Amino acid sequence: MEKFNALQISKTDDGQAVGIVQLGLDDLMEGDVTIRVSRSTINYKDALAITGKGRIVRHWPMIPGADLAGIVENSSHPKYKTGDAVLLNGWGVGEAHFGGHAQMARVNGDWLIPQPDGLSAADAMAIGTAGYTSMLCVLELEDRGVSPDKGDIVVTGAAGGVGSVAIAILAKLGYRVIASTGRASEADYLKNLGAAEIIDRSELSEPARALDKPRWAGGIDCVGSHTLANVIARTSPRGTVVACGLAQGMDLPSSVAPFILRAVALIGVDSVTEPYERRVRAYERLVTDLDLEKLSAMTTTIPLDEVEKSAHALMDGKIRGRIVVDLG
Repeated sequence: MEKFNALQISKTDDGQAVGIVQLGLDDLMEGDVTIRVSRSTINYKDALAITGKGRIVRHWPMIPGADLAGIVENSSHPKYKTGDAVLLNGWGVGEAHFGGHAQMARVNGDWLIPQPDGLSAADAMAIGTAGYTSMLCVLELEDRGVSPDKGDIVVTGAAGGVGSVAIAILAKLGYRVIASTGRASEADYLKNLGAAEIIDRSELSEPARALDKPRWAGGIDCVGSHTLANVIARTSPRGTVVACGLAQGMDLPSSVAPFILRAVALIGVDSVTEPYERRVRAYERLVTDLDLEKLSAMTTTIPLDEVEKSAHALMDGKIRGRIVVDLG
């Protein structure tokens, strides 16, 4: 039986243990597509699972990694055959089903999409759930009529994975982007991605007024809590705010005032179970609307044995942009 390396989270009396183990194909979970994984990534949710700082894992032991890209080894699914290049984002992978931090994976083929022409496996994982979520957020702004001529767009948690890719996409599309970050040292990095203005996160992280002076036409918020409340309070009439994260908290201490006095829209994005057609649409747009040179500039590639250390660094706010895990 073929053996392969995997990062495994195991439950212990003291909490959990993380380490690289060797598994066989018979150890994989059920699914109709078996994939030889070439690349994965580390998202915020992966870091929560690996460090044990979030109640993410729902099956023990678990292979983390919400994203994977690779080549189909075996398939009984009608859409995929041996040799197809595929990728996966979300669907509870790395939580309830073995994920992408392993050299082999077996999954439900309905969770997959074909690897888009114009993207390598490394590109697709540099994008990952974070970048794919960014594109879903941009699509929501566009679908609500928030075009570049309507005004600035604020992006919170700007130096993180979602924020970094969102800035690069928005800038290429012609939006003027205001980046909110707590890391002043990342100002040059954010401006190189396309941010026109940098504001300190402290400006948005305190309790918000019910309604504040309009400052932007829309926003992409990766933070939640008081930050999201402030973004909403400062959004122009008929603007749209897209919420996709909770780094500051799950609460929303806001008011109905922006919604009933300015007709501001608050839209949520759930990238985990997004329908197939919308996933494909998002990746098609990423091929055309994300500068791959900027993607490369925000990406660090690591081997599997550095994933645990990088997950801790991500939770400590020491990682910017995207991390690709090379399973080769």
